[in-house]
Amino acid sequence: MNKIVEFHFDLGSPATYLAWTQLPALCARHDAQLVYRPMLLGGVFQATGNASPVRVPAKGRYMMVDLKRFADRYGVPLGLPQGFPVNTLHLMRGVTGMQLQAPERFEALLKVLFEGLYVHRRNLSDLVVLDQTLQAGGFDPQAFHELAAQPQVKEALKQATEQAVERGVFGAPTCFVGERMFFGQDRLDFVAEALAD
Repeated sequence: MNKIVEFHFDLGSPATYLAWTQLPALCARHDAQLVYRPMLLGGVFQATGNASPVRVPAKGRYMMVDLKRFADRYGVPLGLPQGFPVNTLHLMRGVTGMQLQAPERFEALLKVLFEGLYVHRRNLSDLVVLDQTLQAGGFDPQAFHELAAQPQVKEALKQATEQAVERGVFGAPTCFVGERMFFGQDRLDFVAEALAD
């Protein structure tokens, strides 16, 4: 298996959630490895001058209609968490820490958090709600918070975000197959074609 899909993501993006529901099976079909690249979308926006589509009311309304179309096509649930958009700084630090220090539990954590946000519509920037969600998913909330607070984890997420921007990333989700970049969950067919080359 020498084909790789690098998946630059932030939990705060519903389009990223949709991509996450599809990429493991897509990669399996093409005998490719899925490599998760956590980043902080707010940092990407700040560095690139980009902004969330919800900042433009008409675009935000259309985006949700469009995402719902894709959710229906994929056969997956999609709702927005209360208080959307949510602040994901603490979440992404915890995810980064888990990937670095307990990689065997990383994908299970992603499932708990993505589904908490977009299936159960929980505002995971609320620490009480986050703790309940982690505990229900089999994770120790205190351990998660301790991971997220580690200076080396904070630095790792910062560096990963800067590296993503250096590669040309301006939003989430962004996938790379080699040096070919594909932005948006609606470009997964191009990711598949790149893997088939």
